Amino acid sequence: MRDDSETLTVVDLELIKRRRRRWIIPAIILVLALVGYSLYRQVMQIDAPVTYGSDEDNFKYGSIGSDREGIPYWIWKTMPDVCGKPDAIASLGVLQEPGKDTPIGFSKRRVGPVEQVGPNCGLCHTGSVRREPSAAPMIYTTAPAQQLNLENYFQFLFSCGSDKNFTADNLLTAIEKHTHLSLADKLIYRIAVPRVKKALEDRKPLFDSIIAGRPPWGPGRVDTFNPYKVLVFHLDMSHDTTIGTADFMSIWNQAPREGVWLHWDGNNDSVDERNLSAAIGAGATPDTLDFSNILRIKRWILTKPAPLYPFGIDYAKAAAGKPIYEHYCVDCHDVGARKFGQVTPLTELNTDAERNQAFDQAMADRMNTIGAGRPWHFHRFRPTNGYANHPLDGIWLRGPFLHNGSVPTLRDLLKAEADRPKTFYRGNDVYDTKNLGFVSYVAEASGRTFYQFDTSASGNSNSGHLYGIDLSDADKDALLEYLKTL
Repeated sequence: MRDDSETLTVVDLELIKRRRRRWIIPAIILVLALVGYSLYRQVMQIDAPVTYGSDEDNFKYGSIGSDREGIPYWIWKTMPDVCGKPDAIASLGVLQEPGKDTPIGFSKRRVGPVEQVGPNCGLCHTGSVRREPSAAPMIYTTAPAQQLNLENYFQFLFSCGSDKNFTADNLLTAIEKHTHLSLADKLIYRIAVPRVKKALEDRKPLFDSIIAGRPPWGPGRVDTFNPYKVLVFHLDMSHDTTIGTADFMSIWNQAPREGVWLHWDGNNDSVDERNLSAAIGAGATPDTLDFSNILRIKRWILTKPAPLYPFGIDYAKAAAGKPIYEHYCVDCHDVGARKFGQVTPLTELNTDAERNQAFDQAMADRMNTIGAGRPWHFHRFRPTNGYANHPLDGIWLRGPFLHNGSVPTLRDLLKAEADRPKTFYRGNDVYDTKNLGFVSYVAEASGRTFYQFDTSASGNSNSGHLYGIDLSDADKDALLEYLKTL
């Protein structure tokens, strides 16, 4: 057989080599591009929350799905410094444990190439208690976060997002003080910063429409369903004057609450729907809900006991208070009692009506559209004409009292309306052992200014629930002592 290469000149051979090189280089580029695209697709499809071994830590830091559309961690972490408010987060009453990346109530999740942060159940349902100002705080998960100013947290995010210093250059400089970013990370954050800025700027007017014309929430409170009207159902709030602001609730010991009427006004009797609606209220969506972790949280809170009173109890006095409790409180507040879990009409209770009126039949109908076509879709929401009778387990830790937090202590709740405080301060975590509540007469401490609550403002009335107000001082002391044992 003839070998053609023997007849080729040196020039011919060189031309052949060059033609081969012209094909080899594009082929290599194509292979690298395909590999790069494959890696990119894998990275962009990453959706991995940080996981925790203990249920307690999972409640504090685990994901409910809000972090899937959250803020990139290092942007969120450095926003206080970039916007000239280094103490902004700490001043809002969030609880930071040593060695943790985020305060309690914020989860982290790897989404594509970055870690993102979002709020979870622990933010609004973890409280702190101190015996005296110099004492270290005792942290109680599933308790109302009476020290947390949630409205001011959102206000900080929106104001920082529109701050002139909120730029990629400034944020990257701030981030480098905490961690070294690779070139790829820097490019990612340069893309992420303007997107976060736009998202915050777009949502600011929506949030403004929710709070416009309404008294501030103040620490320990939130307007639960008016934000739904704007953020979920896209309603125009310009003609809606309802005020839905109410205290955060305790969520321990949920098993006895399954099947009875939940939320302050008793508008739903499903713990699952209550949990999922709370997760959506915290920033998750029907598409981003982390069902497995929400179910894990539910299983834990079903049997998590109410916290024991930590400051000492006079059990002889408490024994004297038990029959007083049985006379005045059992019928509505003991599990299995005649009125337990039912709704007491406003005509009888006479407490502030605003929270009840903010959730009407139209709102119930809207809520019952959420999750349509999915196995978990809502269908148990309803309007009521009053407020639900809840158990009093851990009542010592659930102040201020009434659904809108308008009465600072249990002792004040046993007074006639005219004798209850007209104004007081909220947000202090120092405990008032004499009156059973948090210290409410101090305007500021340790550099933190507390919120002055005015009961004359709309939605803040301290009227109603006039049970036991005619008891003698000795009987009130005995009743309060017994309430410490619940």
